[in-house]
Amino acid sequence: MFNLPTTANAPFCPSEVRGTIAVPWTGPTWKKILRFAGPGLLVSVGYMDPGNWATDIQAGAEFGYRLLFVVVLSSLAAIVLQCLSARLGIATGKDLARLSRENLDPLASLGMWLLAEIAIIACDLAEVLGGALAFKLLLGVKLSVGILLTVFDTLIVLGLKGQGFRQVEAIILALVVTIGICFAAELALLDTDWGAVAQGLVPSVSTLASEEPLYLAIGILGATVMPHNLYLHSSIVQTRVAREDERGRLEAIRFTRLDTIVSLLLALVVNAAILILAGTAFHYSGNTSVADIEDAYHLLDPIAGTAAAGFLFAFALLASGQSSTFTGTIAGQIILEGFLELRIPCWQRRLITRGLALAPALVGVMLLGDHAVGRLLVISQVALSLQLPFALYPLIRFTGNRKLMGIFANNAATTIVAWALFCAITAANLWLVLQVLGIV
Repeated sequence: MFNLPTTANAPFCPSEVRGTIAVPWTGPTWKKILRFAGPGLLVSVGYMDPGNWATDIQAGAEFGYRLLFVVVLSSLAAIVLQCLSARLGIATGKDLARLSRENLDPLASLGMWLLAEIAIIACDLAEVLGGALAFKLLLGVKLSVGILLTVFDTLIVLGLKGQGFRQVEAIILALVVTIGICFAAELALLDTDWGAVAQGLVPSVSTLASEEPLYLAIGILGATVMPHNLYLHSSIVQTRVAREDERGRLEAIRFTRLDTIVSLLLALVVNAAILILAGTAFHYSGNTSVADIEDAYHLLDPIAGTAAAGFLFAFALLASGQSSTFTGTIAGQIILEGFLELRIPCWQRRLITRGLALAPALVGVMLLGDHAVGRLLVISQVALSLQLPFALYPLIRFTGNRKLMGIFANNAATTIVAWALFCAITAANLWLVLQVLGIV
């Protein structure tokens, strides 16, 4: 079903991956589940990158657990949309970027490519800032030096040359487990009011009535449902080679959906843990002004009563930035190849993207100071949210097109839910823009 080129010494980009992963037609179900597991994990790391940290920490510090329901609803929306993306890739054998180029007006396709590239840069900006801050906290270097050190993650991409997706997925799994263990240990060090946490899970319109919580809510949404992840998922599901008939594709969709749900629920737990950690450590201890990751790092030790808390926090931040680097590189390559039919080595793509992200990071830090990292991270996530509708529109259109998808096209209920999410996300973005401009 999926015919990806193979080369002997290829890097890990989808068009150059060394081999694909065959899924047996027969045998135990659990073996098939394990074969299909992986793409959801690669997508999930984008949901727990440094941008998520910034929005969740600021939301928890300022409003306690009151915005926890936004994290949950955003994650549930992400599950729906990523499942659509995966289904699109399996049913058509093509990714969202390529389908957009083939089915949309050339000018519209070019505009979507530019917006997708901006989303990649905004995401990489968050990774640069997060990684730089982690280097500063762990190594004691200046933030500007930490920013320059993030250039060397290109060496990691070069180190993966010749590796297949299973090796990359194993590395990502190790990084995700590291992040999870760090936060589990930190929460164990704090005295959390789980009753209040449960109350924060209940949706509240009144909580979003003013500009600041709405701004943070949209930042959480942008950090959770990332545009480039929709392009990424529709491509990497094609690394699994299953039966070409209707039954085989249906089985592939079912197992991929399971992989997506489990992986994104794991990301939901991590994001909820970050917000709960900030709410417990800062909001309910009177430190409601904490809006920066560095402030959180320095305040965790005295509040938790041990120096291990801050170290765990910084180490998890570094793991978060590095894991997002992998998926950002893959997504960037997919977007470039799909929209422009242009192929360049992954390490070159990494250097270009990182170079474009370094400039705003350095300028922002020099103009606003080291303590502006949290603010810059939140801005990057809001920028992602503003671009999300432009990736959602073709995704929902294509997956609802019976001529393109065949029997795998969205049913009526899925179509209603998908367009409702599109309208809700677009309306929230417009409301934020109008509030910032002072029109409402």
